[in-house]
Amino acid sequence: MIGAGTMGRGIAQVAAMAGHEAVLCDVDAGQLEGALAGIRTTLDKGVRLGKVADAARDRALARLSGTGKLLEAVEGAGMVIEAVPEVMELKKRLFAEVEPAVGARTVLATNTSSLSINEMGAGLREPGRFLGLHFFNPVHIMALVEIVRGEHTGIRALNTAHWFALGLGKEPIVVADSPGFASSRLGIVLGLEAIRMVEARVASPEDIDKAMVLGYRHPMGPLRLTDLVGLDVRLGIARYLHESLGSEAFRPPALLERMVAQGRLGKKSGRGFYDWDDER
Repeated sequence: MIGAGTMGRGIAQVAAMAGHEAVLCDVDAGQLEGALAGIRTTLDKGVRLGKVADAARDRALARLSGTGKLLEAVEGAGMVIEAVPEVMELKKRLFAEVEPAVGARTVLATNTSSLSINEMGAGLREPGRFLGLHFFNPVHIMALVEIVRGEHTGIRALNTAHWFALGLGKEPIVVADSPGFASSRLGIVLGLEAIRMVEARVASPEDIDKAMVLGYRHPMGPLRLTDLVGLDVRLGIARYLHESLGSEAFRPPALLERMVAQGRLGKKSGRGFYDWDDER
C-alpha cells in the first residue's frame, strides 16, 4: 500500500483485517507513524464498541508493517495499490519505478477517484496488469469498491481485483475508464450543487444534508461527505471533470474555491462546512 494518507491507511487496515500481509509505505516518516498509530486507535475503538474481537485486532496489527522505502514495500507483493496525491505525473512516475521491482503476476492498482486509467498505465510495459481500485472513505465502513477497467486491463487482473474486494467484505462494481468513473461523476455533481445552494443561501449545510438523508435515504449528506473527503480533493476532481467533460455542472463554485484558499478543508483541517474540532 503506497501512500499513508487517509485512504492508504484505511485500505491497509482492511487488508490486514482480512488476513493479508499488508505493508504501508510513505516517504514521510511522520505521516507513516501517524497512520500506523491511527490504525491501532481505530481497531482499539472497534474492540471497545464490541465490533472487533481482541484477538482479531492483535492478528491484524501483527500482519501490518510500515516502511519508507518503496522497493522494500513492494518486494514479493501480489498486489500493489497506490493512494498518493491526485497528480497524474506523480502516479505515473511511481508505477514506472514499481513495475520493474515486482513479479510478472503482480497486479498494479490505483485508488484514484477520477484520473484516467488509460493515461496512467500508458507507460507500463505490461498494462494488462493495471487497473483502478477505488475505495471509499472511511474504508473500514464503506462497502463499495469501484474496479475501473482500462482499455488494456486483462481478465486476470480484473478477476484478482474482484476476488480481493470480496475477500475484504466489499461489494465491487466494474466500470469503464471514463472521467470520474461512475461514483465520482455522480457524487461530485450532487456535492457541487449542494455547495451552490449554500452559496445562494437556499438553506444551511445541516438542512441541505438532512434533506438528502431523510428525503432520499442517503447515509450521509453531500456537504458532510465533502468535509470527510476534503474540500481540496473535491476541488481538484471538479476542476479535472470540468476540463475533461466540458460540462458547466462540474465548474467549481466560487465558495469552494474560497474555502480551500482559506484552508477550510473539512475534517482534516478542523473546519469545512462543519466544525470538526469536537469530533477529533
